Amino acid sequence: MKSHTKYLLSAVTGMIAGAALLATFAFDKSDPGEDLVSIKPDGRLQYKWYAPELPKSISFAGEPAPLDRWEVRERLDRDVLMNYYTHGSLLYILKLTTRYFPLIESRLKANGIPDDFKYLCVAESSLQHLTSSAGAQSLWQFLGATAIQYGLQVDGEIDERYDVPKATDAACKYFRTAYEKFGSWTAAAASYNCGMGGYNGQATFQGSNDYYDLLLPEETNRYIFRILALKYLISGASKLGYVVQGNDAYKPLDVNKVTVTESIPNLAAWAEQQGTSYKYVKLLNPWLRGRSLTVKAGKSYEVALPAGR
Repeated sequence: MKSHTKYLLSAVTGMIAGAALLATFAFDKSDPGEDLVSIKPDGRLQYKWYAPELPKSISFAGEPAPLDRWEVRERLDRDVLMNYYTHGSLLYILKLTTRYFPLIESRLKANGIPDDFKYLCVAESSLQHLTSSAGAQSLWQFLGATAIQYGLQVDGEIDERYDVPKATDAACKYFRTAYEKFGSWTAAAASYNCGMGGYNGQATFQGSNDYYDLLLPEETNRYIFRILALKYLISGASKLGYVVQGNDAYKPLDVNKVTVTESIPNLAAWAEQQGTSYKYVKLLNPWLRGRSLTVKAGKSYEVALPAGR
């Protein structure tokens, strides 16, 4: 029994040490010969954690962050550290990128918005249909009034904040308007957090539109750095020790879309008629918020159904 226990301890220690060795790709070690895991005299393991190496340069939408400034570099460092060491959360985001990024990228491109804005979406919601304490919802975290302002339908039956292509198009309208107002994609992105009015008020008072020169509310002070940190970690995930193999990544859902031109009084009964379930109709169409779908004259909706059903 003792020899068996000793063997297991040795095997587990070896596995942990091996995992720690892989992690050295992301670490800037002061002593290349120093171990990341050691065994204390009482047999317990002692781990040593190192800060991941920062990029030598990084930009948002082609606009460089001035990393030669100490306060800019340290603010980026904070968010790289905070996000790098949330292992489960970051791995889950990486799995979700393969499902959502192709769709988001295509809408950003169609609207003439830089590709880096997909990382803003990650910063907002971690690519999940979340609801904030303020009531902002889904991937792009639109408030209800703002969503309606930018052309999304939000009522008791339908909430197009949960329709990723339509919500992305709405976000693009905001980014384009903000860019035309501030002349900077970085400022446009920052204003998504504090509002165009809030950003403009600070910029006017402080005499600059440059995000990196402004003192803003703390959440907005960190906002661009969180986006940059996520860009750095997601785009360079494998080099930083995060590996999501092909079969582990979430794929885009395989669906058939049907055009609905007449009201559906009971979505559960309708789903059964389509050879599927109410659960799957709601999972594949999170923008359907009620138990029915009212279709006004001249209006139609595309509803996704499981492929092969």
